[in-house]
Amino acid sequence: MKTEEKNDEVKAFIELVKKSRRGKFKIYIGMSAGVGKTYRMLQEAHALLRNGIDIQIGYIETHNRAETSSLLAGLPVIPRRKIFYKGKELEEMDLPAILNRHPEVVIVDELAHSNVEGSKNSKRWQDVLDILEAGISVISAVNIQHLESMNQEIEEITGIPITERIPDKVLELTDEIVNIDLTADELIDRLKEGKIYDKSKVNTALQNFFQADKILQLRELALKEVAHHVERKIDIEIPKQIKLRPEKFLACISSNAETAKVVIRKTARLASYYRSPWIVLYVQSSSESGDRIKLDKQRHLINNFKLATELGGEVVKIKSDQVTQTIMNVAEEREITTICIGKPHLNLFQVILRTAVFNELLKKIAATATDLVILS
Repeated sequence: MKTEEKNDEVKAFIELVKKSRRGKFKIYIGMSAGVGKTYRMLQEAHALLRNGIDIQIGYIETHNRAETSSLLAGLPVIPRRKIFYKGKELEEMDLPAILNRHPEVVIVDELAHSNVEGSKNSKRWQDVLDILEAGISVISAVNIQHLESMNQEIEEITGIPITERIPDKVLELTDEIVNIDLTADELIDRLKEGKIYDKSKVNTALQNFFQADKILQLRELALKEVAHHVERKIDIEIPKQIKLRPEKFLACISSNAETAKVVIRKTARLASYYRSPWIVLYVQSSSESGDRIKLDKQRHLINNFKLATELGGEVVKIKSDQVTQTIMNVAEEREITTICIGKPHLNLFQVILRTAVFNELLKKIAATATDLVILS
C-alpha cells in the first residue's frame, strides 16, 4: 500500500514538473473572419521582438489583406513545408522545423485547420499541443464558430456548416484568451471597404454571412465564451478564501404577500444596478405546507414567484423547518454576497430571531464577507 502511495506521489510530481516546463498558450478569439485577430497577433510579435524575445512565425494567413501583410515585414519566419497531394503542391506549417529551431514563442494562425493527409497530426491544434509540450509558447487565433460545442448552434445562426472544428478542451488548456471585439456596424464597414475580402465578393458576403443579426448573435457567443474562460480560471487558480466574488443577491421571502413583493422588487433593483444574478428563496416550513396554508396566501405566493421570474430572478423553493440554517446553506452553496430580507416585524425575521442559530447566521455572514440587507 505504501509503495502504491509513493508511486502516486511520484506521478503527481512528474505531472507538476511537466506542467512547469510546458509552453504558455494564448489564443485570440473572434466572432468571425475580419475582426483583426491575425493583425493583433503580428502586432504582438513585433512588440515581443523589440523586447528581445526569440519569436518566430510558424504559420500566418494574411488572406491578402494589405494592412495585415504589411506587418510581416521584419518578423522572422520559419518557411512552410511543401507537400504534393493529389497532383497539387500545397503548403503546411513545418512542425519538425519549429521543434528543431525551438524559439521562445511561435505564432500559429488558423488553429482549426485540417492538415494534409500524411501529416504527423490530422489537425493543427494537435501540432500546437506538440509545440507546447516541447516548452515553446504559442500565440494562436480561432473564430468562435470553430468551437465543437457550438457547432450546431452556429450552423443554425449562419446557415453554413462548419467542417473544421476544435474540441472545447483546447480552450481549457489556454493560459490567456483575448476576444477581438467589433460592433456589427464596424465589421460590415470593414467588409465594404475591402479590408476583409476582395471587393468582388463583398455583395455576396453581405447577403449571406455578414448580416447584422447574425453578427450580433456570434458576438454574444464569443463574449460569453471568454467570460466563461475567465470564470473557470478564477475557480481553478484563485483560492476560495481570497477569491473576489462577483455580486450575487439572495432575496428571502415568506408567505407574507406584500412584504415578499417589496423584497423581490427591491432586490431586483439592486441586482440590476450591479448587473448581477439574483435568487429568490422561499423556505416552506411544515406550518406553511400545502394543506395548512390558506388558498389566498398560496395564490399570492405563486404570483410572487411569477413576479420574480419576470424580473429576471431565479426562484428556489425548499421544504424545511430549519429556516435560518437553510438560508445559510443556500448562501454558501450559491456563493451569495448579499442576503436581502424584510423588516423585523415580518414572519421571516421573527422566525430567525426565535431560532438558536441566529448568532450562527451572523457569524457565517461575517466569515464569508456576506452582507445582510433589511429592506423597508
